[in-house]
Amino acid sequence: MLRWKDGELFLGEAVSSSGHGVTAGLMLAEEKNIKERQIVKVVMESAIGVLVTQFKAYAGSDGSSDTLSRDEFCKLLKSELSNFVKDAADPAVVDQLMSSLDKNNDGELNFLEFWHLIGHLASKHGGFSQ
Repeated sequence: MLRWKDGELFLGEAVSSSGHGVTAGLMLAEEKNIKERQIVKVVMESAIGVLVTQFKAYAGSDGSSDTLSRDEFCKLLKSELSNFVKDAADPAVVDQLMSSLDKNNDGELNFLEFWHLIGHLASKHGGFSQ
């Protein structure tokens, strides 16, 4: 039989010494899982919100909040991503990143182009293969 004790499920008698049945223990475990999933959802949604807000804040410094100019991109890299982008202050690094991300070659980065950088950095940070 399964037994619930101190927040963990064990093999043993059907009712724990505290009188809680297996069903009650499984319900508590499910409630904990639901709460953990809700927390993760909020954290992930907040992370996306922060990325959008930061993009708009830097993009809006020269008027348009839809795209990052080279200078805005440079400021964002130095201020927000210097731990992820090696030599973020180096103009050659900024130029190389801009040219690799700017798929429509308009000299600016729209949010989707910027998002490719975020995806690449997150993959590298997470140890995923490229």
